[in-house]
Amino acid sequence: MNLGGISLSFLQVFAIVIVSLKMILVNPITAKADFRMCNDTKSLVGIALGFREKEKWITEGWWQIPSETCSSLIEGNLSSRFFYIYAEDADHGGQWRGDIFMCTDDREFRITGTQECFTRGYQKTGFFEVDTGDKGSWMVRLTESGQTGSSK
Repeated sequence: MNLGGISLSFLQVFAIVIVSLKMILVNPITAKADFRMCNDTKSLVGIALGFREKEKWITEGWWQIPSETCSSLIEGNLSSRFFYIYAEDADHGGQWRGDIFMCTDDREFRITGTQECFTRGYQKTGFFEVDTGDKGSWMVRLTESGQTGSSK
């Protein structure tokens, strides 16, 4: 067999294939596990996320997710079963919210703790709960029908 000017016997090609297969089986490419948000609306959406991290509550924001796209908010295997989401429609003013209250800020933030939001200079915002069932990855899709307070 002639490969680009290199002559190889059938046994040499076979050996290369076997070695390649062993490398794939020993070092498999693992699937990427993430917490993903998909914006299935026609508007830009801002996302705030709440979760437990080493016995502390953390809220983070703002991720900007353009219309009809998805984005990974947390990359890698999920370390928590429950996540909490608050989202705002930047174009029409609607929100996706719930009755679990956590702290947020107007600008990009990472806040430790959920108590005394106002005293610490933050807003108290209602998040909705997402139960991932202890899966290694999860995806949430925001739709226009899930919004409240939209000016449409």
